[in-house]
Amino acid sequence: MLMRTDPFRELDRLAQQLTGVTGTWSRPSAMPMDAYREGEEYVIALDLPGVAKDAIDIDVERNMLTVRAERRPAAKADDVQMELSERPLGVFSRQLVLADTLDTEHITAD
Repeated sequence: MLMRTDPFRELDRLAQQLTGVTGTWSRPSAMPMDAYREGEEYVIALDLPGVAKDAIDIDVERNMLTVRAERRPAAKADDVQMELSERPLGVFSRQLVLADTLDTEHITAD
């Protein structure tokens, strides 16, 4: 079972989209998420397109799951001129409070 921790997260996400502000380590942007149950397992799917695996940090402390990621600008050759850049850069984070009955020792990431 998951519990939402911040009722204003969606409002922050909308404000960031409208203003074009990117996430920082002190104020990360939200990442979209789906959560569902598959048999006896809970599955959390986060949207992180363009984020390298080594730029994703997953931490479980007590019953708090924290996922942080950073999307960095793609390395470009000197002769490349960017024409359009719509994908947000910066830091993204999501925290979920896990039920006390969940087995946090068997959390996996794919």
